[in-house]
Amino acid sequence: MTDLRKAKVLVVGAGIMGAGIAQVAAQAGHTVQLFDVREGAAPSAINKLRSSLATLVAKGKMQSADVDALLGRIAPIASLHDAASCTLVVEAIVENVDGKRVLWQQLEAIVADDCVLASNTSSISITAMAQGLRLPQRLVGMHFFNPVPLMKLVEVVSGLHTAAPVADAIFSLAQHWGKVAVHARSTPGFIVNRIARPYYAEALALLQEQCTSPVVLDACLKAIGFRMGPCELMDLIGHDTNFAVTQSVYQANFYDKRYVPSLLQRELVDGGLLGRKSGRGIYDYAEGAAHAQLATLATAAAPALSGVTLHGSGSRMDAWAHRLSDADVGFTHDRSSDWSGLSTPTLQLRQTDGRTATSLGANVAVFDMAFAPEGSRVLAWAPSLRASAECKSEAQDWLSLLGYQPQQVADQSALIVARTVAMLINEAADAVQQGVCTVEGANQAMRLGVNYPAGPFDWLSAWSAQGVIDVLQALDTQYRGERYRVSPWLRQQV
Repeated sequence: MTDLRKAKVLVVGAGIMGAGIAQVAAQAGHTVQLFDVREGAAPSAINKLRSSLATLVAKGKMQSADVDALLGRIAPIASLHDAASCTLVVEAIVENVDGKRVLWQQLEAIVADDCVLASNTSSISITAMAQGLRLPQRLVGMHFFNPVPLMKLVEVVSGLHTAAPVADAIFSLAQHWGKVAVHARSTPGFIVNRIARPYYAEALALLQEQCTSPVVLDACLKAIGFRMGPCELMDLIGHDTNFAVTQSVYQANFYDKRYVPSLLQRELVDGGLLGRKSGRGIYDYAEGAAHAQLATLATAAAPALSGVTLHGSGSRMDAWAHRLSDADVGFTHDRSSDWSGLSTPTLQLRQTDGRTATSLGANVAVFDMAFAPEGSRVLAWAPSLRASAECKSEAQDWLSLLGYQPQQVADQSALIVARTVAMLINEAADAVQQGVCTVEGANQAMRLGVNYPAGPFDWLSAWSAQGVIDVLQALDTQYRGERYRVSPWLRQQV
């Protein structure tokens, strides 16, 4: 069990994930057997793999001889009994705990006692899956991400029964297969599916409250480096799938309000508006459908004002100072201020600390955080409900002058980016607090498993624990309840 680099591998399940796992194992030199209860599914999966690899050969990305060798190491089998000599089983069947238990019990009667059993489950408890096994200590999670050949991350998930040498052996094997492995404890959602929940949940909450439009919400989060906004991503995943995962995590956590599903998403599912696969979700994918556009403004001229002051320090305020100087705007810079932004005799333009503009005064506007200042310049902002029309216009003009594409949203706590990132950090902090993963494990998992532009603790380093707590407490003040409670781990960092 300590070295699986020469293991004879059985992959059970010949769907997209199983075929991908078989490919990766064979590419690493293993002899692989592929089994599926559906008649003809395993040979069909190998034929599809042959076709996709031929495309790579045509593009010059693989050699024909290497493809032939790889395919020569994968063989379909018609019965599990044909795999009695395997030393590693990787299961990739449907996400049903009872079905998986039946499979493992069948295999225990066939394979040797030193054969390692690994499940590719994305959400089912490894501890629960091991119940009733004769040797539960050899069962471990080996969670790949789709598409398996391309995605680097593997979550190595240990249940209460899992022996440490078994988890370590799978960890080393994943590295041997060219993957980045992270250890995880078997808790609902493991690392990635748990920490990612706020990315969807906060977007759905903002939409349900009519704070902004989907196109603005997506653009603001892509502005800090996300490849897809949450609305686009949920439409791609399918709202039925995303809603089911959210429900599973919510139920598995004994209905903790932090994970409560969205009424808006349930309505989409109930209406069959599942996203791309149904032709309509949050967005309409019908040919010729109208799509909302971001607001665009011509760059404003510098106001002829005296009494302009920059507040606060850091890279963003330094960049603003350069822009004002280039625009020949006279200003002073108060680096000791307890807030960041810009003030004039008629306006305070403040970076959000979680509080609404309305709670800060009359002629006040707040703008969102930015973790990628050199990237897209789309930026959410909101004026106080008591702000004059002139104040609103002035705030928008300053943001335009400073190089942003400002998007006005409702005056809600923490706007879009600050709200979402704070919740991602908070969820990751709780995962570390509870021993689900390490700080670096959480960072690697989110960067590699879902292609986040940074890990949650990378963002925390660029922000501050107190700043995140301020945002969470402001959200809690606005909404009340358990959703925005601060992780004890975060409090310990202050």
